[in-house]
Amino acid sequence: MKPAHLLHSIRILVLLLSALPLSVATAAAQEVVCITCHGAMPGKYGEPVPLWKTSIHAENGVYCHECHGGDPKDAANAMKPERGFKGIPKETAIPETCGRCHVGVLKDYLGSPHGKRLGSGGPTCVTCHGNHAVKKASLELINEKSCTRCHPYERARLMKQAMQETEGEITVLDARIQGLKSHGKPTEEMEQGLFDARNRFHTLFHDVAVERLKSESSAIRKELQLIAAAIDALDQAEQKRKMAGVVAVGGVLLAALLFRLLAKSYHS
Repeated sequence: MKPAHLLHSIRILVLLLSALPLSVATAAAQEVVCITCHGAMPGKYGEPVPLWKTSIHAENGVYCHECHGGDPKDAANAMKPERGFKGIPKETAIPETCGRCHVGVLKDYLGSPHGKRLGSGGPTCVTCHGNHAVKKASLELINEKSCTRCHPYERARLMKQAMQETEGEITVLDARIQGLKSHGKPTEEMEQGLFDARNRFHTLFHDVAVERLKSESSAIRKELQLIAAAIDALDQAEQKRKMAGVVAVGGVLLAALLFRLLAKSYHS
């Protein structure tokens, strides 16, 4: 490669690297203290790191200091209170800690039977969702093993049954929308509609009023039906477009065949 070409390639590479999201580099730098130090520790002090790496928090770039405070860039002062270090939140402070990001969920929780027993034996966020290996919220969190730690499973089972159909519809619609999107179809309005419906549906997760769950889920399913109809319309339009293409190609081939036959007839 000529020197001029090499210099040009290096310049392009530098420009591409400089265009990378700053948040990625910043996040990695911020966490070098927490992750590096605790990741090398034995026993309970090192356990949170591999658990966190499997979590929805790690997947979305939520790091140690977001919950525990402190200075993630300075090993010598990382755990000083004057640097904002809070350590492990007290049981009654857990919902408030999680609620700094999950504002709507905090409101739902505090208004629920679970939240009303905060500090008197009721569950906190980590009771059901875990602390470091936090998983994406889904109906799988409602299960007999988890719920019977505190009470009989029957009401929780009825809740899950009332919500499963809606959850399934949301999952199917999301997959269909992503399929259309991958083919360059206009899906913004459908995505927003599904996002809103999913959020309203998820606000029901902390409510243990089974009849309300059924009623609200039914209303949300009507909205999902409208989204499904919009997806069907796009699918049908795509099928018609493909069919029109087939007909057009067939017409061209037929015309070519007829032209060939006429040409043969003319020359015979």
